[in-house]
Amino acid sequence: MALSEFPIDLSKFDTKLSLDPSKSKLSPDEKKALEANIQLFRDAIVLFTATGAARGVSGHTGGAYDTAPEVCILLALFNHSTKFYPIIFDEAGHRVATQYLLSALEGSLPAEHLLHYREANSKLPGHPELGLTPGVKFSSGRLGHMWPLVNGVSFANRDKVVFCLGSDGSQQEGNDAEAARLAVAQQLNVKLIIDDNDVTIAGHPSQYLKGYSVAKTLEGHGLKVFTYQGEDIDGVWEGVTKIVAHDGPAALVLKRKMAPGIPDIEGSTHGHDVIPVKSALAYFKQRGGFPDFSSLYTSIKAAGQPYLHVGVTKEVGATRVIFGEAVNLVLDGLSKEETQRRVMVIDSDLEGSTGLKVIHQKHPEVFVPSGIMERGNFSAAAGFGFDKDKFGVFSTFSAFLEMVVSEVTMARLNNCNVLCHFSHSGVDEMADNTCHFGINSMFADNGLSDVHSALYFPADPQQMIAIVRKVFFQRGLRFVFSTRSKVPWLLREDGSRFFDDKYEFVPGKDEVLLEGKAGYVVAFGEMVYRAWDAVLRCRQEGLDVGLVNKPTLNIVDEQTIVKIGQSPFVLVVESWNQKTGLGSKFGTWLLERRLTPKYGYIGSTREGCGGLWEQIPFQGLDPQSWALMSYSSNHREDQATCSLKENKNK
Repeated sequence: MALSEFPIDLSKFDTKLSLDPSKSKLSPDEKKALEANIQLFRDAIVLFTATGAARGVSGHTGGAYDTAPEVCILLALFNHSTKFYPIIFDEAGHRVATQYLLSALEGSLPAEHLLHYREANSKLPGHPELGLTPGVKFSSGRLGHMWPLVNGVSFANRDKVVFCLGSDGSQQEGNDAEAARLAVAQQLNVKLIIDDNDVTIAGHPSQYLKGYSVAKTLEGHGLKVFTYQGEDIDGVWEGVTKIVAHDGPAALVLKRKMAPGIPDIEGSTHGHDVIPVKSALAYFKQRGGFPDFSSLYTSIKAAGQPYLHVGVTKEVGATRVIFGEAVNLVLDGLSKEETQRRVMVIDSDLEGSTGLKVIHQKHPEVFVPSGIMERGNFSAAAGFGFDKDKFGVFSTFSAFLEMVVSEVTMARLNNCNVLCHFSHSGVDEMADNTCHFGINSMFADNGLSDVHSALYFPADPQQMIAIVRKVFFQRGLRFVFSTRSKVPWLLREDGSRFFDDKYEFVPGKDEVLLEGKAGYVVAFGEMVYRAWDAVLRCRQEGLDVGLVNKPTLNIVDEQTIVKIGQSPFVLVVESWNQKTGLGSKFGTWLLERRLTPKYGYIGSTREGCGGLWEQIPFQGLDPQSWALMSYSSNHREDQATCSLKENKNK
């Protein structure tokens, strides 16, 4: 079975079905047509999202599958009347499969292209992006960020009813509380339909967030709220008619299990992720009437990284996970009573992704499971560390650092002790794409010059351990970064590891990994092993380039900057935003010290391409793109200068 043809006939979807919301009951024919559309929609979602599992790029099946009834009903409303704003906004962007299927149903996207779900350069990334994918009508951004924007759409279209899909996860974000108050105060004709399936990434809100109720929360803000069972089609339709009939903001909360009817993942956190191929095959076998899709999935292969980096181990480690293991090493040296008294670790529904899960397992006495509430959770960690001898630990994705900048200032003003771990930094392996890029992390360095808080980004797993052990009980704010991707261990030219068990991290000190007479490359984090590869290959070609690892990002090492500033050139290489990253500052630091080497810096400059490792070469950040190995022996310095200028202007 080939990828050139979508094996489910989408032409059977009744795109002309029209339903009148003034009638609270469906006729038998209307219900039959609606149920057929819902089932076809769900079958298609399962089929093509499973290709994400087959190619190893992950994805999300359950949410898009869940919301098929309400999506199909909204399409029928749009057909019935122009009073409905004809976009199905969704504040849970990971349910992007819905938007891609809608694009195919309207003819903007070939159906067979859905089989390239989340593949690099397919224009089908992990969140909808306006202007990238044909037929996609909005960018969802990060979880829980859509409703405030939908309020604005409603302001601009007072004569329309505007719908927004939500979830019990997205509704935990503080943005939605503000959006609710505004919608009620201004009597906006915004209608929410909430998939309340009691499943998020790390668990079940009913367990980790006791007392939380989507319906009661929205009612408290003043919305009119109706609650129905999400798998009762008659009930869902009746609920939709009620929110449409209500004058002003209203919400329909739909109770259902995650991924109802899908073997292996129904009601579980696994439903939040991409459906495994075996589960998809079991689903279609249970449904009956479908061919065996095994050959379709086996024909899909994960796109392997073709480039072999030199100077590093074949073994790789996940620094985001090792962060948690390193914290455990610190806590293991204390009694249970002392850890509970001095340390609190708070999660934001990402413990498995940011390394906190191992802390939860080994030191439950310090662990606080919490919801998708980054601002409040960070401030709770800071408040715990308000006492000079207590220390809060907070972690989330680096992209979400932008959401807590104000809270960081508050914590700094109160001299709080917080160790922050921001994983999924940069762009490497970011299949969720642009809205999840963690590239503006220098925003954390927002204090005045008389208050210092350090930003640390280890180059490999062993350095992560060394950094955490060194700074864990230091006072103030400390920020540690890691990537979604695994990284290798750095090797010296003799084959030994740079950062071994004897290595001791010194905060604020840059590390000259290799001396160079022709100039220096400065890198940090996951770009160090790539820079190391480029430098070693460059030296093989006769260019004597050196390499500096800068694990402390926001503090100038005076000795090292003078050393490299007196060399012919300096090139800063990072995957953070070229506009706001280290490179945007480093040139100023050089000039302030009257150091004038040829200077260039490269970082992320473009919206993403989806996929995994492909994000790095797409940004021009792979070693081959630096052009360091192309210099002729007679014009090395001039060509280095030219290359630096070219990279600066990418």
